[in-house]
Amino acid sequence: MSAALIVLILLAVLAIVVVSMTVKIIPQARSGIVERFGKYRTTLSAGLNIVMPFIDKVRYVIDLREQVVSFPPQPVITEDNLVVSIDTVIYFQVTDPVAATYEIANYIQAIEQLTMTTLRNITGGMSLEHALTSRDQINSGLRGELDSATGKWGIRVNRVELKGIDPPPSIIDAMEQQMRAERNKRAAILTAEGERQSAILTAEGQKQSAILTAEGERQAQILTAQADRQAQILRAQGEAQAIQTVFQAIHDGNPDQKLLSYQYLQMLPKIAEGHNATTWIIPAELTKALGTLGGTLGSIPVDGGGSKTRIDFDAPIEDDDQGDTAATTEAVQEALDAAKAAENPATTSTEAPTPPEAPEGPPAPPAP
Repeated sequence: MSAALIVLILLAVLAIVVVSMTVKIIPQARSGIVERFGKYRTTLSAGLNIVMPFIDKVRYVIDLREQVVSFPPQPVITEDNLVVSIDTVIYFQVTDPVAATYEIANYIQAIEQLTMTTLRNITGGMSLEHALTSRDQINSGLRGELDSATGKWGIRVNRVELKGIDPPPSIIDAMEQQMRAERNKRAAILTAEGERQSAILTAEGQKQSAILTAEGERQAQILTAQADRQAQILRAQGEAQAIQTVFQAIHDGNPDQKLLSYQYLQMLPKIAEGHNATTWIIPAELTKALGTLGGTLGSIPVDGGGSKTRIDFDAPIEDDDQGDTAATTEAVQEALDAAKAAENPATTSTEAPTPPEAPEGPPAPPAP
């Protein structure tokens, strides 16, 4: 190999080195810090950049994207002297690459230490129960303190989250017991409330049932009373119609005093039918009627001046337009039979007492 070829090779290598030191390519969302002889000169943006070879040097490449850093659990003492372990997550972003490079040596470690101290200050003024229920308050307070402290470092803290707050095992057991007691209390309250509602609904149902039963009984009594009233009215109307029919039949037959006397005589056996009938009280009218009947039994004229309308006893009895009942028809038939027997008396022996002799005289006028 000749000396000229060696020189050419060396020149090519030197050119490549110079070009590599002159041309700098910075990735997207990153910034390059350029130093000249150890002093900050400029900041390179993303893309192709030209620097002086052998003089300028890209010392740091700063990531401008939002970064997430999770810190290990840290012991923190609460206001009620309980030690809890709290681990945090920090979301931050570099806004000034020069300040992040020259204002702080290691901004990740600085943020971690600042987070620990700020968290202890905030949580130290809270009780354990307050700290467990006030995560948003702790997050906002911690973010405000970190953002104000890291602003001069060219770092913006976007968000702070507490991953967990772990009390001691004994406190966890006590909290579980308290939670079980609270849940048992709520269950007992709900059970009692349900039983109360059930009792109220049962009482309301019984009340409605009693009201409906009383209303039904009331309606039944009203209907029964109305039915009895209608039945009594109908019976009274029937009896009145029967009496009117009998009276009309007697009035149409024009009975005389002899027929009435004979009816008095027929009532005597019925009066004697009672077991305790030891004494008879005979009215004066009956004695007078019996005397008149005894005076006329021997000689009854063919025409005694009784009824003026003769009744055909063989003719069937026709129902009137008002619908007479069977009891009315039977009463009319008995009256007709009694009138027939009075006109054709038969000689019979009865155990009835002999009526006293009545003075002969004209028969009594018929009853109006």
